[in-house]
Amino acid sequence: MRKTLFWIFAIVITLAAAVYQRKTGPTYPKKVTVGINTKKYTFDLKRNSDNDKDCDIRICIPDSGVTALINYKLYPVEDEWKQTGFVRDSNNLIGYLPKQPAAGKLEYYITFMYKDKPEEVTHTEHVIIRFKNPVPLWALLPHILFMFIAMLLSNLTGIYALFKLEKQKFYGRLTLLFIILGGIIFGPVVQHFAFGQAWTGVPFGWDLTDNKTLIALVFWIIAVVVNSKKQNLRLTILASLVLFVVYIIPHSLLGSEFDYAKGEVVTGVINLIH
Repeated sequence: MRKTLFWIFAIVITLAAAVYQRKTGPTYPKKVTVGINTKKYTFDLKRNSDNDKDCDIRICIPDSGVTALINYKLYPVEDEWKQTGFVRDSNNLIGYLPKQPAAGKLEYYITFMYKDKPEEVTHTEHVIIRFKNPVPLWALLPHILFMFIAMLLSNLTGIYALFKLEKQKFYGRLTLLFIILGGIIFGPVVQHFAFGQAWTGVPFGWDLTDNKTLIALVFWIIAVVVNSKKQNLRLTILASLVLFVVYIIPHSLLGSEFDYAKGEVVTGVINLIH
């Protein structure tokens, strides 16, 4: 019964961390609310898109009196704002952002108008969107699944260590295995497809996703090696906490970004405010 509760607790912690990471990550959709003609509309604005085609922005606003413009420019360089209109398709307004090179970014916002009345013009907040090459599911799904399992097992191992259960050694080894599979094998494969570079962490760059994975790997290697010789519960708990902190840090902080001046992908640009 106690072990079942440990599993449930580990699952809850892992799911909560995953939800937090999704809500705080700079590449997940941004939820915005605007007021138009006394009505409020809430919708998501994309912050991540494949670059095999232009990025469509779809907004459900049934009121046919509402029209919209999408304003955009290259980011983070000095660039002139460009503007293009939305088209209506039944209840939806549809606009397009031009596709960019892998890791290229655009800053954009939406302007809404109601029956061309100047006093009924409203704007959304500014949003940053990053483009990437399409990633095949055979690479992406194992990466996501293995990292989720690694986090789940890490939490479980930490709980076992807190209660001084011998099986923490077994689950610690499994945790390390899935970190290697998800973060060290499939992680670089995904990044290679998305941005053309397999590893942009130390010693080649400052990509935070790569570096935080490396930190978690080092702590878990130490914990597993030390525990294989003599049980060290504190090291196991520390490694579990390190992976938890690593997991909730949003993806793409200090991540890949296309340098429009150099015409190449660089890393280490932090973007929290958008």
